[in-house]
Amino acid sequence: MKIGNPAEKPAAPAAATTPAAQSAPRTAAEAGAAPQATEASAQVALSSAATKLLSGDAGVSGDFDSEKVERISIAIEKGEYKINAEAIADKLIANAAEVLNSTPSKT
Repeated sequence: MKIGNPAEKPAAPAAATTPAAQSAPRTAAEAGAAPQATEASAQVALSSAATKLLSGDAGVSGDFDSEKVERISIAIEKGEYKINAEAIADKLIANAAEVLNSTPSKT
């Protein structure tokens, strides 16, 4: 990814105050230039939990417990909803470990 102006189109001077300069396109896309092809440089690997969710094998259905949602909403409104930070942290660490262990090494 390049930051700044492309080499083929230098930046317009900051003091360009002529009417022609003000109405001129400012980017290559505005000028009608053809977009440049980019190469993929990143790889994405899903965790097994994410793969299960996408495939529908995680035991998650499209239904939800509306009564539970209502109970939680009321508890949040009253300021009585307790967050179990330890359980959240444990799950985050387990997920991160799973992702790190499933990443192929470059050796």
